[in-house]
Amino acid sequence: MRKEENGKLQQVICNGCGKELKIENEIVREGCFAADVRFGYFSRKDGLRHKFDLCEDCYDKWIHTFAVPVEEMPETELL
Repeated sequence: MRKEENGKLQQVICNGCGKELKIENEIVREGCFAADVRFGYFSRKDGLRHKFDLCEDCYDKWIHTFAVPVEEMPETELL
């Protein structure tokens, strides 16, 4: 969950465990999965939008529950 003040990022809280992620100069300074999903016509959630953030630990726990593993590849340009 992100909190902004005057259009500037102030806080990011993991929706999974409630941990407050480290922010410096409006930049998240640790691993964070940010989801922003807009559900469409064929969904049971048609017309809804879900936004949430997960810390890296909660993300790792979540993906280990998947029946099909996530696709993982090296990233050549690190941000």
